[in-house]
Amino acid sequence: MTKQRRFASVWDAIESSPAQAANLKARSDLMMAIRKIVDGWDATQAEAAKRLRISQPRLNDLLRGRIDKFSLDALMNLAAQAGLSVQVRIRRAA
Repeated sequence: MTKQRRFASVWDAIESSPAQAANLKARSDLMMAIRKIVDGWDATQAEAAKRLRISQPRLNDLLRGRIDKFSLDALMNLAAQAGLSVQVRIRRAA
C-alpha cells in the first residue's frame, strides 16, 4: 500500500523547492488575474496588447498560460498596466 501525500497546491507537488513553488504560485495567480481583466475588455488581442504595452505575441503567451515566459517582476508590471493593485501577504510557513 502506497502512502499518499497531500499538498497545499499543485506547485508544491511538482516543485522540490518551497521557494520555487511559491514563485510559481504567485506567477500563476498574477497570470490568472491579468487574464480575467483582459477577458473583460471588449478588445482584440492587438488592442489589449497595446493597452498593456506589450507585443501581441507576448500577450498570446500570457493568455495561453505560458508561465515559463514571465518573471514575477514582469507580471507585477503587467498587473499594474491592467489596473490591478497587487498586495503581498507574508506569513510564517506551516
